[in-house]
Amino acid sequence: MTEADSLEILQRAILTVLIVSGPMVAAAMIVGVIVALIQALTQVQEMTLTFVPKILVMLAVLSLAAPFIGARMFSFMEHVYSRIETGF
Repeated sequence: MTEADSLEILQRAILTVLIVSGPMVAAAMIVGVIVALIQALTQVQEMTLTFVPKILVMLAVLSLAAPFIGARMFSFMEHVYSRIETGF
């Protein structure tokens, strides 16, 4: 295994993590902005108010995106295992 092989696998791993976590991070960010706007408009400054909507939306996005996430992770692991099988 050369440095190029390990860097290629590391690069694919980082890209897979970014793609897999992207939908949940984007949903949490959008909900956070919406809740912050509502808090600013109503002047309700409750710190715990932001957590419940974010958690609920992230669970909903996770349940909807689970097939996509599983497919991406399966594809990455299949690539890694095929590289191990062939001896890099």
